[in-house]
Amino acid sequence: MRVLLQRVSEASVTVANSRIATISRGLLAFVGVFPDDQMDQVQWLADKTLGLRIFPDNEKPMNRSVMEIGGAILVVSQFTLAGDTSKGKRPGFSGAAAPALAEQLCEAYASVLAAHCPDVQTGRFGADMQVALVNDGPVTFLLER
Repeated sequence: MRVLLQRVSEASVTVANSRIATISRGLLAFVGVFPDDQMDQVQWLADKTLGLRIFPDNEKPMNRSVMEIGGAILVVSQFTLAGDTSKGKRPGFSGAAAPALAEQLCEAYASVLAAHCPDVQTGRFGADMQVALVNDGPVTFLLER
């Protein structure tokens, strides 16, 4: 699994001209799933997401976690994170998980986060989503397990 984390001051997801999720200060987590991914990766990535110290305090620019600042998390599935761009000009997606597995693991990741963070929202799996965000910093990290 891959999770592309972005520290945001705000983010939202719109589907069919209807805003379905919106957060203020926190994390936008784009999730890519591969065919061999399993639940142990979900737990590791959720723990890393919740504990990663990438928010500022009075002492350091990256010293507090999303939990410590009372931030929100927006989880959006993004199969293109499993894309292969090593050959040609068109990305290949044969390395991406089947939709059923990807949806299951994305939902599990969001559920583990929600068990610890009071404001976790999600996009809509498989939908054509418009994601708006203000990247704070910019701060972006790629988590892989």
